[in-house]
Amino acid sequence: MIDEYDLVIVGGGISGASLLYTVSKFTDIERVALLEKEDEIAAINSHNTNNSQTLHFGDIETNYTLRKAEEVKEGAEMLAGYLENEDPDREMHSKRSKMVLAVGDDEVPKLRRRYDDEGFGDLFPKLSAIGREEIAEIEPKVVEGRDPNTEMLALQTPDGYVVDYGKTARSFVENAAEEDGVDVFTGTEVQNIEKNREGFTVETDARDFEADVTVVAAGSHSLQIAKRMGYGEHKSLLPVAGSFFLAEGEYLNGKVYTLQMKKLPFAAVHGDADVHDANVTRFGPTAKVVPTLERGRFSTVGDFLDVFGLSLDSFLSYANILSDRVLFPYVVRNLLYDLPEVGPRAFLPHVQKVVPSIELDDIERAKGYGGVRPQIVDTKAKTLDMGEAKITGDDIIFNITPSPGASTCVKNAMRDTKQLMDFFDGDYEFDEDAFREETIRNFPRAET
Repeated sequence: MIDEYDLVIVGGGISGASLLYTVSKFTDIERVALLEKEDEIAAINSHNTNNSQTLHFGDIETNYTLRKAEEVKEGAEMLAGYLENEDPDREMHSKRSKMVLAVGDDEVPKLRRRYDDEGFGDLFPKLSAIGREEIAEIEPKVVEGRDPNTEMLALQTPDGYVVDYGKTARSFVENAAEEDGVDVFTGTEVQNIEKNREGFTVETDARDFEADVTVVAAGSHSLQIAKRMGYGEHKSLLPVAGSFFLAEGEYLNGKVYTLQMKKLPFAAVHGDADVHDANVTRFGPTAKVVPTLERGRFSTVGDFLDVFGLSLDSFLSYANILSDRVLFPYVVRNLLYDLPEVGPRAFLPHVQKVVPSIELDDIERAKGYGGVRPQIVDTKAKTLDMGEAKITGDDIIFNITPSPGASTCVKNAMRDTKQLMDFFDGDYEFDEDAFREETIRNFPRAET
């Protein structure tokens, strides 16, 4: 059986789901299909236990430049606007305070310069610089037990969003499926994509699909498919698995970040209450390099080797990246955190930087939490490419979206939709104004 569509989207995580929502609601593309290999939408990296449940705006992420923060901010506001409009009962998200914390004579001046001199205070009008007393009012456990002579500063906003990206992805798909001509196929694994004269043949384990245009939004597997089709010749992946420690009890009222080293592409250690259970506090993430494309699935080792390529350039790229004097010690330390007994003891100082009074017996390694984030490797320059990656081919897009891909999923969907309009040579139209009306214009501004 062969089904014919104008557009086929491969991948039912938050990225593929947001694109399906955008094209089905705000374009006049007639036939659209979403293919997801799992039996449920958002079952892998977008599942609520497999990510940090953070909506990144760029205000408390201290590894962001001002330029990157400006780009991420708009994308986060689009998703936040969607949640404000679609989720008034807060089933998919919650709003809590968030802050980035500086402690000591070295960190405090850096954070103050960021706020006062580097433009972040101007870019984020809801963000304020607060001292020890105000921190204690908002997050008592952050101050309790800390040396009273230690200087403290935090950049804080009440407008922090904690998001269940799995439920959000399912909301996108449910909204899209209301439209005529939209089909969603779960339990349908793509095995091959071939270019033909009319478009593409997408071969799956269930049936084949014909598509005029295709978008592959399958996380790490996007690059795997791209390389099989002759794209991404000079790209590889450094898969990084993130994990968390959990503490039972209401230690934090919101999200508390620590300052981040700018050379590290991973999130700074932070603490926050679970989006669905305020009595469970997450601390993390830890990050370790793994030879798989999906967490805990050894069947994807072969997929990783497929992407890696076993080429000399790939080996040299890994050697160059992992020998970095900042990254190498970080990778080694993170390997310790998985060890029984040793791991919690080694990670405890990071937790105590957020909550000084917490003790070893209060934390435990979270089982079943954490996903794999593919860091993009440029095997020609032999460097890490920070952030999201996209490969645009002939009527096909490959999206590989590590952090902050979930936060900017709606903005990425808007960009991809504009590209799709070019692929279709003006046969269809994108109503961007209506799209913005349903997303970013619902975001509550500081003045309101």
